[in-house]
Amino acid sequence: MTLIDNEARHHSRGRGRRPDAKNQKIGQLPFAQPQLTLEPSRIISDDQIETIHQRALDVLEEIGMDVLNKEAISLYAKAGAKVDGDRVRIGRDIVEEALKTPPSEFTFHARNPAHNIQIGGKWIAFAPVGGPPNCSDTDRGRRPGTLEDNANFIRLSQFFNCIHTAGGGSVDALDVHASVRHLHIMRNKVRLSDKILYTISTGRARLFDGMEIARMARGLTPEQFLKEPSCYTVINTNSPLKLDDPMGMGIIEMARHNQVVVCTPFTLAGAMAPVTIAGAIVEQNAEALAGLTLSQLANPGAPFVYGGFTSNVDMKSGAPAFGTPEYMKACIMGGQMARRYKLPYRTSNTNAANMVDAQAAYESVFSLWGAIMGGGNLIQHAAGWLEGGLVASYEKFALDADLLQMVMEFLKPLDFSEDALGLDAMREVGPGGHFFGAEHTQRRYLSAFYAPIISDWRNFAQWEASGSPQAWQKANEVWKRALAEYQQPPLDPAIAEEIDLFVARREKEGGEKTDF
Repeated sequence: MTLIDNEARHHSRGRGRRPDAKNQKIGQLPFAQPQLTLEPSRIISDDQIETIHQRALDVLEEIGMDVLNKEAISLYAKAGAKVDGDRVRIGRDIVEEALKTPPSEFTFHARNPAHNIQIGGKWIAFAPVGGPPNCSDTDRGRRPGTLEDNANFIRLSQFFNCIHTAGGGSVDALDVHASVRHLHIMRNKVRLSDKILYTISTGRARLFDGMEIARMARGLTPEQFLKEPSCYTVINTNSPLKLDDPMGMGIIEMARHNQVVVCTPFTLAGAMAPVTIAGAIVEQNAEALAGLTLSQLANPGAPFVYGGFTSNVDMKSGAPAFGTPEYMKACIMGGQMARRYKLPYRTSNTNAANMVDAQAAYESVFSLWGAIMGGGNLIQHAAGWLEGGLVASYEKFALDADLLQMVMEFLKPLDFSEDALGLDAMREVGPGGHFFGAEHTQRRYLSAFYAPIISDWRNFAQWEASGSPQAWQKANEVWKRALAEYQQPPLDPAIAEEIDLFVARREKEGGEKTDF
């Protein structure tokens, strides 16, 4: 874990930036997991929550899900579901029984125990952008992702203390063959980060290779691995109302190994879901409950996270829209449903901007606020998401790190000690004075207020004299400094060698077969 340079942090606490700021280390908050200290928002009533629940059960019971994984069909059938070919109609009694067993909160184990996190309750964890095929920065522009870009985003995820996971492959490594790409990306994660691990489930070999590397990285026996959630995967249903073969397999096998399933329907209102937000949430809820049921049929008590990714489309172009008022509403409604089931809740920080501009910033703030006040426990794509998820942006990552730190600072409980109430300071200053020189201020000024990474608080003349830097330019400087300051976390040489041998063997065996 990168330690904060106290002197640099203290210097950064003043108003504005000192002239030698470029030579100072990035001032950031210490690694900590925030909690929602406010009451989560509610925009629908308890009766409306129950209505969504009942309509979702109607969907599963009457319309059903198309399930393309044969073992998943068998598990549903054994529980009493009605099966007609690929169509599986899941009775409400089966779902209600499955809702009794998953944990409402659990410990998620990292390679470094100091980076363990809690999932559920009021806990919040931020994960970086995951999955785009492209990346961008202002120096080299938009381009296909490479293994080196992938490694850089893992380094950034490790460096910034506001990020709690190593990422899910923040940008895909398109310069590595798809059959073995997952091996190199997973090895990158355990070499370059000691935070929470993500493994992909788009193929059986990919999933099991990822779980095995996660197990080896923590030095666990197979028996210990079954007892300690050490990696997670995101399962996206094929909205509307379909669960494909790899995703069904992913739910079953992750649950059997007691690892974390984050089931997230991708329900875009007007495209893959009804055009109304209420209807889209009914569909989201039905698909999430189908995933929950399958996980608990495979292994009652397996950790499961209720995911929501409902937004709308641009009805002029058909393109996905993010950071919209509808997205915020869906975030909050999804959180209300997750709390109804006493399940941890996954949501996301999103935007549809094509560059790091005002749109990228305000849509992310909207998304982030909906995610936080919706009671999100695991916030995916918290840093670096751009272009509706098609691009992982270096500058956006730096900008989002500042936003996440601001959220964390906002959520800190207020100090209501006698000293914080400031009566002695008011007695010292009296009417008509100022508090700059007060003893109370002098004791506190270094850490009194949040010091931003990107925001510039200098007056116009000072800002103009420094070249009138814009936020995207400072973000470009910040991510480069972060990579320069990054320190690779230690990894036991014997474990590193074991993982290298495993990757070499699996490469020789062909990894995940992709060429038919």
